[in-house]
Amino acid sequence: MKKLILVLLKNYRSEILQNWTDKIAGNLSGKLSIDQIESLVGNSLNTFIEVIETSDYYSADEYLIDIYNLFSQANLNLLEISQIFSQARYAILAVVETKGDNDLDMVIILGFLDEIIEQVYARYGMLHQEAQMKELASDRDRLASKLELNQQYLTNIIHSSDSAIMVIDENEKFIAWNSGAEKIFGYTEKEVIGQPATLLLPPETKYSNELERIIREVKETGFIKIVETERMTKTDNLVSVKLSVTKLRSTEGNYRGRSVIIKDFTEVKALQQQVDQSEKLAVIGQLAAGIAHEIGNPLASISSLVQVLQRKAKDDFFYEQLADIKENIDRISKIVRELVDFSRPPSQEKSLTELTDVIKTAIGIVKYDKRVKDVKFRNDLVDDLPMIKIVPDQLLQVFVNIMINALDAIKGKGSIFVKSYFDEHNVYFEITDDGCGMTQDVIDRIFDPFYTTKEVGKGTGLGLSVSYGIVRRSMGEIKVKSKIDEGSTFVIKLPIENEIE
Repeated sequence: MKKLILVLLKNYRSEILQNWTDKIAGNLSGKLSIDQIESLVGNSLNTFIEVIETSDYYSADEYLIDIYNLFSQANLNLLEISQIFSQARYAILAVVETKGDNDLDMVIILGFLDEIIEQVYARYGMLHQEAQMKELASDRDRLASKLELNQQYLTNIIHSSDSAIMVIDENEKFIAWNSGAEKIFGYTEKEVIGQPATLLLPPETKYSNELERIIREVKETGFIKIVETERMTKTDNLVSVKLSVTKLRSTEGNYRGRSVIIKDFTEVKALQQQVDQSEKLAVIGQLAAGIAHEIGNPLASISSLVQVLQRKAKDDFFYEQLADIKENIDRISKIVRELVDFSRPPSQEKSLTELTDVIKTAIGIVKYDKRVKDVKFRNDLVDDLPMIKIVPDQLLQVFVNIMINALDAIKGKGSIFVKSYFDEHNVYFEITDDGCGMTQDVIDRIFDPFYTTKEVGKGTGLGLSVSYGIVRRSMGEIKVKSKIDEGSTFVIKLPIENEIE
């Protein structure tokens, strides 16, 4: 990104200078001449390029001294100076958008430029304040009101930033804390000032090592940027953040501490995880389509052979067993299709369904599992449940998935209790096991795709996610109640007058 920005700034230098000059001239033509503006923007752009190339703000400090004299002579206040720096960003972006590659990510370019310009302006604000303090020492009465006004401008600008801006002195104590920091971390300025810099560090050793590296590199090079790390809030929550740290120098150039700009990266990271998850689902959809083709042909052959045997079967028991085989073959075919549909809404038709028959069928299927030898199935099912227009095979899949998870929870020894009831608006099913139970953290994530607590190779993390999607598409709800070592209860609520999306 650094190399790309440098190429853009150098290739379109003349257009950027002209654009920036025009913007400043439109606002400050009465205070600065065209020659002064052209000299200002030329030196400023050279400084930005040098800072990007070297990651060292020493040259910027010399440049800021020169423009401080210019701004002082023109009687510009901090707000007007802030606008000059802001216009630089828009001048650069306007040219890049017009002349640059259409594939460039303008959000990333804007973020990179913002960091450079914010750092340069923050250093100018410190220089400005230091100069004002010297003037105050020589003529306190004359400059008292002006310093107070300028300080207010600087405070307003810093405290209005959404980023966390803080200053840490050479004794590793916080001496400045803005409202952005309070919003991200929850601490007020009063709570933080005077506290050690380790206040925000998580307890793991890697973070203390990271802090040592930050201090060392800032002292040596003057600047460090950390793209992604974590910090601890007042409520002990971890937040993903990006850090930009700059050395604070005394007039003799010695280390006096550091300024830190922190941006909350949590939301961006969550969005990236969603993108990654979408890519996984796309791959699953492609794989499932191939699997459906490979499984579908053998199943069709087996189904045909079963039908032939049914026609020749003379024994009623043998005929019924073949019918069960045929029914389960059809169900396997539908489940494979359901996996294909995992990444898109299913197109199967809904029909009025006897829900008690569906749940009884699910219990019958699960009883064939090899783990049910020492498992007791109990139920309290209402025979006259209202009929609901739904895809029966999908609902069967929901019940089977939940009961299979119940079998895993009780590890083959225990009981599973199935209950149904209804009221004026909804039909309810409860599936309860007396197994190991779940923590709240697991409950919060149990319906996420690919999330599983089972051993590698024992679970895909798709069963409950697919079940959740089926119930939600039926305009229903599925909830979990659980306690460690006491078991879990899944409650499924389906509206009597529902429409499947």
